[in-house]
Amino acid sequence: MISLDVHSPEGLFRSLHRTLRITSLYLWHTNRPPYRSVSPDRVCSPPPHLHLILDDLNMHHPLADPLRSLTDKVYSLSATYFDAAFDALNHLLNTPGIYSHFPFDTICRPSVLDLAFANSPPSPFIYCWDTPLPSTGSDQVSIIVTLQPPAIMLPPPTSTWALIDWSSARNDILNFSIPPSPTLTTSNPLARWFDISSTHLTTLLLLHAPNKRPSPHSKPWLSQHLTSLRRDYHTMSKRSHQQPSPINRDNMKSTRRSYVTTLR
Repeated sequence: MISLDVHSPEGLFRSLHRTLRITSLYLWHTNRPPYRSVSPDRVCSPPPHLHLILDDLNMHHPLADPLRSLTDKVYSLSATYFDAAFDALNHLLNTPGIYSHFPFDTICRPSVLDLAFANSPPSPFIYCWDTPLPSTGSDQVSIIVTLQPPAIMLPPPTSTWALIDWSSARNDILNFSIPPSPTLTTSNPLARWFDISSTHLTTLLLLHAPNKRPSPHSKPWLSQHLTSLRRDYHTMSKRSHQQPSPINRDNMKSTRRSYVTTLR
């Protein structure tokens, strides 16, 4: 486990935060609890500044690998670390189902062993988590976490639910079934069953919902009312230039005043 602190006296990412801690760690198996070389509280202890955690946990969890079948023992082990991460206000950056480990043998299936977490302060600065690089010759792929200031951050893609192709999704929806509920109503089996069921349903809908990426110049705060006022102002401004008259000039000033007042 190693940590690197990046410090800027002028603030990082155009914010008041001056320090970013990047922690990289590798957990190997042990025979004693917590059965990993680093305990959950050390992995996810909240620092007083920005924190980005890049780790190889050597464990599986449905939030990172929703299509993988897990035993109660495997889930209980990974849930201990994930719960500790969420209790410390960390967020998982991995895209669910994107594999990071590809075994050389044909017996084991690909999996998600490399995880990335960020605490609440740097979340607005995280642009994407991706694996676009070619193979390095290892059984694990390279991962890129892109950070950039919110001022120049592109709007994230969103699912356009109104444009779902229901005809192609119909068969998948009819064939969808919730896994059987656990026989033991303890917290771990119920939590595992709920996470798997919810993730399967969400993944199914996302497969048939086209993504919409807003323009980098789009303004999420611009309402329909502001759009109408701006259109009226530009119309009257153009008319006052093409047809100069006291009435058109007054109309242009009036629409501009209404638009600027509402904008503020």
